[in-house]
Amino acid sequence: MITDILIPLVAITLAELGDKTQLSILLLSSKTQKHLQLLLGVTLAFLIVDGTAILLGTWITNIIPTNYLKIASGAVFIIFGVILLIQKQSEEESRLRFKNTFLAGFALIFISEWGDKTQITSALFATQYNSALVLIGTMTALILLSILTVYIGKLISEKIDKKLVTKVAAVVFIIVGITFFFI
Repeated sequence: MITDILIPLVAITLAELGDKTQLSILLLSSKTQKHLQLLLGVTLAFLIVDGTAILLGTWITNIIPTNYLKIASGAVFIIFGVILLIQKQSEEESRLRFKNTFLAGFALIFISEWGDKTQITSALFATQYNSALVLIGTMTALILLSILTVYIGKLISEKIDKKLVTKVAAVVFIIVGITFFFI
């Protein structure tokens, strides 16, 4: 029983370290002051995407062709990057103000996680272990990493020039988006 939680927890944690998902959360968190809203949006997206994968097991990877998922994910990253680049910023306030931080975090993670290694791994674990416990292990890993990543993003935004953070974030989003078309 405990292995049904621990194996997914450890595997998902290791798989997500340095992943595009955590990079996205880091960049978004450095551009907003509404960190709790961002975390809640990200968590809901993870719950839906990975929860669906766990409920459906490996079948989820056959619903929508991976190529379509990659194209949609790449487009979302590029759009976020372009928005960051073209948004006008005043001298007083250079933080990106999403109209809804919750939705920004939710949309980015929801779209980019379909067909991601975390989702596929969760689905595979669900075929071997208790699905409810796999969900607990997976969500624990994703939430803990997201909390850490949001905190680091907040620290970065306090220490580094905000205009530089915005430009770097925009370029990274665009590069990550472009890589979806070639991977």
